[in-house]
Amino acid sequence: MQMLIKNGTVFTEQGSFEALSVLTDGERITMLLPEEAMIKYSGEVVDAEGCYVIPAFTDIHLHGCAGHDICEGTAAAIDAIAEFEYSRGVTAICPATMTLPDERLTEILGAAASYSKAPRRKERAELVGVHLEGPFISTARKGAQNGAFIQKPSAEKLRRWQKAACGLIKLVTAAPEAEGMIDCIRECAGEFRFSLGHTVSSYETACRAFDAGADHITHMYNAMPPFLHRETGVIGAAFDRSGVFAELICDGQHVSPTAVRAAFRLFGDDRIVLISDSMEAAGMPDGDYTLGGQAVRVGGGRALLADGTIAGSVSTLYDCFRNAVGMGIPLESAVKAAAVNPCRSIGIDGEYGSIAVGRRANMLLLDKTDLSIVRIIS
Repeated sequence: MQMLIKNGTVFTEQGSFEALSVLTDGERITMLLPEEAMIKYSGEVVDAEGCYVIPAFTDIHLHGCAGHDICEGTAAAIDAIAEFEYSRGVTAICPATMTLPDERLTEILGAAASYSKAPRRKERAELVGVHLEGPFISTARKGAQNGAFIQKPSAEKLRRWQKAACGLIKLVTAAPEAEGMIDCIRECAGEFRFSLGHTVSSYETACRAFDAGADHITHMYNAMPPFLHRETGVIGAAFDRSGVFAELICDGQHVSPTAVRAAFRLFGDDRIVLISDSMEAAGMPDGDYTLGGQAVRVGGGRALLADGTIAGSVSTLYDCFRNAVGMGIPLESAVKAAAVNPCRSIGIDGEYGSIAVGRRANMLLLDKTDLSIVRIIS
């Protein structure tokens, strides 16, 4: 079915907004036209007057929402997550697992693979990958991960898990200082994308990991050494490597507005990837929940373990996008960080993340006055 979206202000591949009409046919964008162009058309017409038309969001790091978690390992849980995310403008998801026993991870990945092969239901975010967060991480910076299941790096296990996932693993978070991790990155860099996180790594060790093939850092600032003037750590190493992406949680709890602005200044809007890092309490009332098998108390917009450790967020990527704009990030930069860069960072940008001929017709219409979602097109 064809659709013509007219009178909107469209976010282009050049990273700017233009007055264009967008023509789609089924799931693909087929044409971009100047507003004044006249074409014969008999399909659905969407009047986007007063709206920005932007690529729909892709979240490459969330654990759950709407009372469910990817680690439940069921189609019902994934579907509930996909439905809620879609309602918040996220049309593609790459949810993150937790540090769990080997056999449990295998079951979770198998469930994700099965879900991805089933016919996609309407108004659901598409499962485009899985983010393996752990188990090759640092005990000292484990955050809300369960330290009992942290283990030594193993290329053999990564390949076994990838087989269970039918190739869905798009990103692996690991601590480069773990014994054998850099060798593992070097051996598997052509098979997986590696992100440095939950780590106590020095600048030098992080640089060696990037040289070996890593190209991300996981939730910048959180679960890693701070960026200091003499020892700049993982953040400094990532800054010095132009091809490295940096995840950033803009929920207003994990990172201060000043640190958000500093991150965009350091890395530029081509390398920042906004993530939600949401857990099952996102979209739910305050109360008691779990993350990775550990009890979490949610109240006042913050999710905490019993010891006070922040346990993911209760925000959506859409919330983080709006927060970033409210923190002073230019709208164009926030769109790139929430919609374009996530797709580039896991290698799916040939299909997703831009309004261009041939790409998936996944778009959001946002009211220009308050950035509220007027319509989700997918």
